[in-house]
Amino acid sequence: MTRLTQPPTEPSAAGPQDHPGTLLNGESPGVAAGVMHGRMLQVSRLATIGEMAAGIAHELNQPLTAIANYAQACDRLLGRPGSNLEDIRTAMREIAGQAVRAGDILRRLRSLAQSQPMRRERSDVNATVAAIRDLILADGRVHRAQVQFDLAPDLPPASIDTVQIQHVILNLVRNGLEALAEPGSAVRQLTVRTGLAPDGDVEIAVLDNGPGLSPQALQRMFDPFFSTKPEGTGLGLAISNTVVRAHGGSLTYRANAPGGACFSIRLPAEV
Repeated sequence: MTRLTQPPTEPSAAGPQDHPGTLLNGESPGVAAGVMHGRMLQVSRLATIGEMAAGIAHELNQPLTAIANYAQACDRLLGRPGSNLEDIRTAMREIAGQAVRAGDILRRLRSLAQSQPMRRERSDVNATVAAIRDLILADGRVHRAQVQFDLAPDLPPASIDTVQIQHVILNLVRNGLEALAEPGSAVRQLTVRTGLAPDGDVEIAVLDNGPGLSPQALQRMFDPFFSTKPEGTGLGLAISNTVVRAHGGSLTYRANAPGGACFSIRLPAEV
């Protein structure tokens, strides 16, 4: 176990002198905390992607199936005397297009899964949401939920690490979809909405019409390792809250009318 060392009375001949507030591996407590946060973020990110595996597999299966069908069509056309070359070219272009689509899905997944230091850039929040739209829709289909996007036009940009904010959005979407799967839910609906808050902040909200949070969950929702799911890690909301606060923003909850939950990410707008 890593522990703090006390400064020796004399420098050690075996190595560099320890200093107060320095860990045994030479890192300061602040650096060590940052490393630990990065590792927890990676665990949470991979857990979220793992939970979405069924939707991701379905999303990848569509272009792969299309590629196989067009390839078989090309094979049949080439086997016929006097085949129309334009038909074959059309099928080949479709194969290329579907391959690009599958590659785009894999690139987005790779970007979300990679561990990297925070890199904030002036970004379009709507474009940040749109980049993971296919993943959200795929997960919605697996949960048999109607997913809608209500993105306000002409929003000011925000200084964000796009991948980290996308991870927060995916985690909130996943929580909402799992809440909709609980017994008693009517028509399952989830909405991802962007807008401008009264104080000028950019807001990203995830709303569902599920059962909402219980009083116990409401009190502890941002506590590390607290989860209402039997197999939950309890890291999703805690890490998401930390990520949003590191951006100078806030992650809040309110009840959705007439029923359900609404989690809101608010980020300072760049003027």
